Amino acid sequence: MTIYDFKFKDISGKEVSMDEFKGKVILIVNTASKCGFTYQYEGLEKLYKDYIDKGFVVLGFPCNQFAEQEPGNNHEVESFCKLRYGVTFHLSQKIEVRDENIDPIFKYLTENTNFEGFGKGIKSRGLEFMLKKKYKGNYSDSSIKWNFTKFLIDRNGNIKARFEPTIDPKNIESTIKSYI
Repeated sequence: MTIYDFKFKDISGKEVSMDEFKGKVILIVNTASKCGFTYQYEGLEKLYKDYIDKGFVVLGFPCNQFAEQEPGNNHEVESFCKLRYGVTFHLSQKIEVRDENIDPIFKYLTENTNFEGFGKGIKSRGLEFMLKKKYKGNYSDSSIKWNFTKFLIDRNGNIKARFEPTIDPKNIESTIKSYI
């Protein structure tokens, strides 16, 4: 099984096959409009615009599982992203990225990567402290912990990297460039 075996519904409800992105470098991100990391939409859009001509795409998957930080309906999510951040990259309909109703794409991604922590710094330590209390014994598993977890897929459909929410999009540009 590869990433190309999956499908999702875009924000307008149209079914999209991941097969459409064969031969491209893909960044898959779970997103939210009312999160402390929402500003990352700007950086994701910049990466998308800077590298779209080189075969790079960003796929945003809105999710309301983390402190209900994506409360709007699909139309409201799309409007927010376009008006506030000028988002032109692909957005899916709202999905779940962990637990019993996990979207199959995110099940595949998390089963094939590891959570290695949030890194250093006060924001990372604060997030880690909060989530260790929330997830108790399941903190170290490979599940998505928060909004704006990012997965980089190479042109052959292989998962090459996982970046936690504390990693700003500008800080993954060099890794993206290495696969373009």
